[in-house]
Amino acid sequence: MILRTSLVAAVALMTAGSFAGSASSEEHVVKMMNANGKGKFMLFEPEVVHAKVGDTVKFVPTNKGHNAEMIPDLWPEGAAEFKGDLNQEAVLTIDKPGIYGIKCLPHYPMGMIGAVVAGDQTNKAQLESYKPAGSATKRFEELKAKIAQ
Repeated sequence: MILRTSLVAAVALMTAGSFAGSASSEEHVVKMMNANGKGKFMLFEPEVVHAKVGDTVKFVPTNKGHNAEMIPDLWPEGAAEFKGDLNQEAVLTIDKPGIYGIKCLPHYPMGMIGAVVAGDQTNKAQLESYKPAGSATKRFEELKAKIAQ
């Protein structure tokens, strides 16, 4: 009887632990926007999301013509690839610690970039060595400063 009670208690604890792990994950929402009404155009809002491994980040197009996809040169090693379709919500599940660089492919030359920072910045060297295309340079420097905060 004692053995059976102990077994039931152990199963109950393991089950509660698995629910507790999933309950601690969070969903973050990022808007893909043409403008923010404050003089900034073609942007992710917020531009930087601080998350935990296991969290999800949902990218929501508030205007047509946007997508969210990975910047391969600014992506944690071993993390799953990510590419959303144009005009569609896209969900990124954070599976590794690090800095996840995100771009809107059609508006990347205009500086439409963002980042998700999860746990330790294991790939911080990528942040320092990454060189964005064209006019995205200024926006990228602003993004780097926000990540450092």
